[in-house]
Amino acid sequence: MTAYAIAHIRPETMNEDVLAYIERIQSTMDPFEGRFLVHGKEVEVLEGPFPGTVVVIGFPDIERARAWYASDAYQAILPLRTDHIAGEVILVEGVPAGYDATKTAVALREAAGL
Repeated sequence: MTAYAIAHIRPETMNEDVLAYIERIQSTMDPFEGRFLVHGKEVEVLEGPFPGTVVVIGFPDIERARAWYASDAYQAILPLRTDHIAGEVILVEGVPAGYDATKTAVALREAAGL
């Protein structure tokens, strides 16, 4: 099942380290079949505060997403970003084809006794 690395970042200034990170990240993702789905785009905020922007990287499965993040290649460039850009990063699995939220609601109602 597809998995995603999602970063909510708040870049303040551009510098050589950040540019080096951007230049090198793709090569760290390639062995794990990672690809950018959202990168460098302005967000349209519809509800609540949301400073910064978001990056979404897709992977074929959660194992490859975890392996990419833990890889020596990615860990070697990670400080180029984290030393200069505040943010949070999560990994999450997507839903299967044909997912139906109404079935989830039924299961949640049953579990909550509602």
